Amino acid sequence: MSTQKKKSARQYIHSLYLFICLLKGQKWKVFITIFACLMGSILYTVQPWFMGNAIDNMVALIGGNDFADITFAMEMAAILKPILLILIAAGGSWVFSYIAERIMADVSENTALYLRKQVSHKLTKLPLRFYDKTKVGAILSMASTDIDKISEILVIGFNQFMLAFFDLICGIVIMLYISPRLTAIVLGVLAVSLITTYFISKANQKAFNKNLATLAEYNALSEELYSGAMLIKAFNTQKASEEKIREANEKQYKAHLKAQFMNYVIYPVVRIINQSAFILSTFIGAIMVIQGKMTLGVVQAYLQYVSQVSEPVTQFSFVVNYLQAALAAVERVSEILDAEEEAVEPENPVVLNHPQGEIEFKHVRFGYLPGKLLMKDVSFVAKANQTIAVVGPTGAGKTTLVNLLMRFYEVDSGQILFDGQSTRGMPRQYLRSLFGMVLQDTWLFRGTVAENIAYGKKDATREQIIAAAKLAQCDSFIRTLPEGYDTVISSEQSVLSQGQQQLLTIARATLANPNVMILDEATSSIDTITEQRIQKALADLMKNRTSFIIAHRLSTIRNADLILVMRDGDIIETGTHNDLLSWDSFYSKLYRAK
Repeated sequence: MSTQKKKSARQYIHSLYLFICLLKGQKWKVFITIFACLMGSILYTVQPWFMGNAIDNMVALIGGNDFADITFAMEMAAILKPILLILIAAGGSWVFSYIAERIMADVSENTALYLRKQVSHKLTKLPLRFYDKTKVGAILSMASTDIDKISEILVIGFNQFMLAFFDLICGIVIMLYISPRLTAIVLGVLAVSLITTYFISKANQKAFNKNLATLAEYNALSEELYSGAMLIKAFNTQKASEEKIREANEKQYKAHLKAQFMNYVIYPVVRIINQSAFILSTFIGAIMVIQGKMTLGVVQAYLQYVSQVSEPVTQFSFVVNYLQAALAAVERVSEILDAEEEAVEPENPVVLNHPQGEIEFKHVRFGYLPGKLLMKDVSFVAKANQTIAVVGPTGAGKTTLVNLLMRFYEVDSGQILFDGQSTRGMPRQYLRSLFGMVLQDTWLFRGTVAENIAYGKKDATREQIIAAAKLAQCDSFIRTLPEGYDTVISSEQSVLSQGQQQLLTIARATLANPNVMILDEATSSIDTITEQRIQKALADLMKNRTSFIIAHRLSTIRNADLILVMRDGDIIETGTHNDLLSWDSFYSKLYRAK
């Protein structure tokens, strides 16, 4: 239990440190805001004192004259100066409060913008291992909801906290000046408020952490169910899906309800305690006025200062609870920003002058999880301009081999060579520019057809885009679209069929003109007639370049120069189609079972 407490304390301090670090880049704005809050609090604090002077002046005027002899001029002479000072102080306090609010709103938006930029930049540097273990919905929750929480506490809570702090200090100073003994009693009551705040805020931190965690789970599940809406309908699993989302929604509802309860329950609890300080001060103050130890105006001012001191304690407790949510959000965002990035690029990067496309695996060992190897010893050589087919049952490691080629993952041991040079010595961006990919799962970004085709070559001309589309057999259907090449499409909302989307990805790879082409079931979503039409286009696409074809339909790889047969992560057989069929091979069994 003590270890858990230490861990929670360290985590809280770490979150607070990260929160403060966010403000370092805008420290002058923060300092100006703090100064404005201080001046606003001072001007707010002197107002009850001036009001007390006005009351004492009126009491003195009434006590020294008959009521009938008091004129309007005498009344104005008694209260005019204090009232003018109150108006000046009130106006100045408003001006400084406006300055603080305006600057802090700017700081809040800049901080949110900075965090979103940092998170977006970080996400481009994270390895695929991070995405393997983190759901998309959770990432979206961190990048949106959590950053909004941080922004909220800055624009709402920071100024409240500073004003409450300075109001508290200024009020206590004047209260001590008026009556140290009475102030000691009031501070004792307020100490009870602070202790109450401490215990409630501890419970509140746990509630907010659970609330954010359940929200991330709900977002992840929602993203999954909405993306798979067609599959859900196809298998008639609407009720099961509805039950899943209902359970996640119920968990989030309960966690959110508890977090909100803990957040707001402190306000009335602390207010009741603080009101007891006001009542006690009123009773003792009245006795002191009767005894002549304090004037009526001073007592009136003192009671206002009791309210001024107790109200900041209430606000402080509320802001501290609100801060719990922000600190939990900071901790979650920092999980992304502190996540381990891809291995650093080499100091002396290797760049090939005339890449040929020879690929060699030398005793490669790799596993997605530590201590659990998938590839135990993979070795092969793919000569330049050869067509290499990779076959095997589901889960054999075919896609893993491609992922290692592109350095989406780093090998545990061994080497992958490109034209005799280790790919570890090449910058990832350069290495990946040597490859073109057509994946089994197509993905189109929201944009025009032309922009999607030119995704890998932003400087492509319209003529080059059209030429690539013609080679991929998609120019004809593109011209039937409402705006032709300028029609806006995406994977989620598109006027294109799955097969047409895949043709566009082939056009995209064609335009990039890479040295090595990777086709991962490139024709899996294309009908037989269309497949026959693009087989020649793919053959032209693979001319004079090394090509890797991952295929389940073995009839499509008969003419491959080399076939790699994989099972359980390793290559168990290599050879041509005819060679592998000439003996009782695993490949021949796969081929006959098709």
